[in-house]
Amino acid sequence: MIVFPNCKINFGLHILQKRADGFHDLETVFYPIALQDAFEIVQSSSPAATIQFNTTGLKIDSSIEENICFKAYQLLKKDFPELPSVKMHLHKVIPSGAGLGGGSSDGAFTLMLLNKKFTLGLSEVELINYALQLGSDCPFFIKNRPCYATGRGERLEEIELDLSHYKIVLVNPQIQIHTGKAFSKITPSNQRRSIKETIQQPISKWKDLLNNDFEKLVFAEHPEIKTIKEELYKQGAVYAAMSGSGSSVYGLFEKDTQLQFHFPEYYFIRQL
Repeated sequence: MIVFPNCKINFGLHILQKRADGFHDLETVFYPIALQDAFEIVQSSSPAATIQFNTTGLKIDSSIEENICFKAYQLLKKDFPELPSVKMHLHKVIPSGAGLGGGSSDGAFTLMLLNKKFTLGLSEVELINYALQLGSDCPFFIKNRPCYATGRGERLEEIELDLSHYKIVLVNPQIQIHTGKAFSKITPSNQRRSIKETIQQPISKWKDLLNNDFEKLVFAEHPEIKTIKEELYKQGAVYAAMSGSGSSVYGLFEKDTQLQFHFPEYYFIRQL
């Protein structure tokens, strides 16, 4: 059984406060986009409860035991000891450490695929609770529809957000941003206009109203990421921003906009 875990972009991202548990309260809008990995699970004939895991595509710099797909299986195995041995194959297309939630998506899709393939009977709410144990972005990918998110990102309210009149250009400069380190340097603030309110304004006004708290920090450390955003606006983007904690930057363009980019050849660029 094969699924295609997609990624997301953030429309706005405010870090509101640090919590007693060490996490941060935030608000953002998650929006799914059609850049996808491919992930397959087949049942193994191995008598012992084991996982055979291999990858192709973009390199993943972690051991099998550290991979979120492996962790998702182990998480369910605790409550469903009857889960059989499996073989997993992940073809990685979504860049890592890029603010796109590619790893979180892989973990969430593993939970959903195991639930479906082995008829575990888990509801969406139960899957979201498991997903949160894997990571703060993971619950979104259980819903995988435009959502206003609060809390750690797990409190999800579906919203209407129609971008059918726009094309999305995604640019990643192959820089990996460590999310934990980025959070440690943020100064939280909850004295701002809510993103939920801002997102209801015309997209033409977002440039002056909708911001990502990580941009100032990341742009200072990696000016080339700031340059990407500036170039997207020069090319006619209606709105451009960094996604998550970076390093990917996206632009919304009218569909008939003619684009001519001159980014370095090693940049990862997609029009969606």
